[in-house]
Amino acid sequence: MSSDVPFILHRGGCHCGAVRFEVEAPAAIDALECNCSICRATGFLHLIVPRARFRLLAGEGALREYRFLTGTAQHLFCSTCGVKSFYVPRSNPDGYSVNARCLDPRTVASLTVRQFDDGDREAAEARIRNLSAF
Repeated sequence: MSSDVPFILHRGGCHCGAVRFEVEAPAAIDALECNCSICRATGFLHLIVPRARFRLLAGEGALREYRFLTGTAQHLFCSTCGVKSFYVPRSNPDGYSVNARCLDPRTVASLTVRQFDDGDREAAEARIRNLSAF
């Protein structure tokens, strides 16, 4: 992402509204679709941002955590509706991955989806490692 792209404030959350967040990102979202088992099962579209561009507004107590394999990724789900609207990804543990499908649509000008191949995770991660940096 180019540093000259202006950021706007997006808001979003889980299905029931218990978890709400805001994230600074471009109006034109560039998201990743991963083909790993959990992303395929949940339909997650990744918008990866630095920690400083993400704020949890409500629902910290409603979040439940799930970790598997390496235990690095911190998958966070709403305990009421089960939706994973954001989490700490293994590829970018210094940032957050927001589910672009959980953003309030009024601020999203466009959504471009690129593929992330978990079958070649090392190369795919190397291409996106910079997304959580400023």
